[in-house]
Amino acid sequence: MHLRFTEQELATLVEMVSLAADVASWNRKPGSDDGVSAYDSLENKILEKAHNTGLSDAIEWDEEKQRFQVKPEAQDRSFFRECYEEFRNESFWEDLVLRLSDRDLARQIGLANWEKLSEEQRRERTADLEKRYWDEFSKNGIERVAVIYPPSEG
Repeated sequence: MHLRFTEQELATLVEMVSLAADVASWNRKPGSDDGVSAYDSLENKILEKAHNTGLSDAIEWDEEKQRFQVKPEAQDRSFFRECYEEFRNESFWEDLVLRLSDRDLARQIGLANWEKLSEEQRRERTADLEKRYWDEFSKNGIERVAVIYPPSEG
């Protein structure tokens, strides 16, 4: 198969593949190694081709890792890095809100009853809690979040 790209399209492809490989690298689920490896391999192949066809100013060979990579300064100004950071940020806040809301609901109705609920039922029952947490974190970030240790742990 042969594909033809403009230099801008190739740069966009490099960013897309790098974004996918970065996201895949976070997968720690048992059995995911082959999938992560396939993403890394394809990224390296595309970066090598891009390096050899005009994007050498943005791509370099990493001697230690024995693979091509997008240069850090190119990553810093790339759209894929912006997307990646935004994804991580939004995922953090959404996960925090959902986990705290689920924790509060489980405390209210008991863990056994909470486990019987579907995800949709949980979201219906935690809508007000979620809104409250979103409002809190939107205003204060994690500034007012505190870990309270049980007395037995000091």
